[in-house]
Amino acid sequence: MNSNGTDIVGDLLVILELFNLYALVLLVLGGFLLWGLNWAITRASNRLMERIPTRRFLVLQITTLISFFIYIAGGIALVLGVLQPPREFLLAAGGSAAVALGFALKDIAASLVAGLLLLFDRPFRVGDRVTFDEVYGEIISIGLRTVRLRTLDDNEVTIPNSRFITDVVASGNAGALDMMVVTDFHLALDADLELAKKLIREVIVTSRYAYLKKPVTFAIEEKALAERLAIRIRAKAYVLDVHHEKAFQTDIVTRVSQLFREHDIARPMRG
Repeated sequence: MNSNGTDIVGDLLVILELFNLYALVLLVLGGFLLWGLNWAITRASNRLMERIPTRRFLVLQITTLISFFIYIAGGIALVLGVLQPPREFLLAAGGSAAVALGFALKDIAASLVAGLLLLFDRPFRVGDRVTFDEVYGEIISIGLRTVRLRTLDDNEVTIPNSRFITDVVASGNAGALDMMVVTDFHLALDADLELAKKLIREVIVTSRYAYLKKPVTFAIEEKALAERLAIRIRAKAYVLDVHHEKAFQTDIVTRVSQLFREHDIARPMRG
């Protein structure tokens, strides 16, 4: 048998000596002890969250950290105390664990580097309205590892920084307080377009949410709507504050629709 075969047999014998019946029983008992301790802490944290519900998220975070520490520290203590492995075995296991940890932390390291790039490049800022991978909302925090975005439905989305380096992100206001809001109106082919534009402009400039230091513009084109041709008037106006984006759009659509009815502006016929 060559030297490599001898080394493998020797390593197997060392492992078999470590994991004898007595050691295995102690490891199982120690595992149950760790599980019982974690179960007791979880029960206590649940009762604490019922008493102080306003702090339930903080309690849950602390409980998770304690559980993680118990399993990691307790597992290491069990292995070292019960098995008492030789120094060579510890070095080999430590090297393997370091390699596995490196692969596991690869994405986190990439996000940390990307976070530093975002701080210098600044493609968006806190408070910006951005669209990323079909998610639209306001940037509420930019950390070293993740960016947090709150959607208009009040959902908080956490995105790793590394995604922003390779994917496309669109910023609606790029650090400014005002932002363009685009609103579409569909009319029949024979509708009075000039009157429609006049009514839409009147509504926009009289809205309390409008930012009138920037122009109101229109884009008109024919579009297929439910297999029928229609005229689309796209109104482009600026809202005073990005927080009023949907309120501004709702105000425009509500009042314009009412004026269209009052002035008999023809809308697309239903099929």
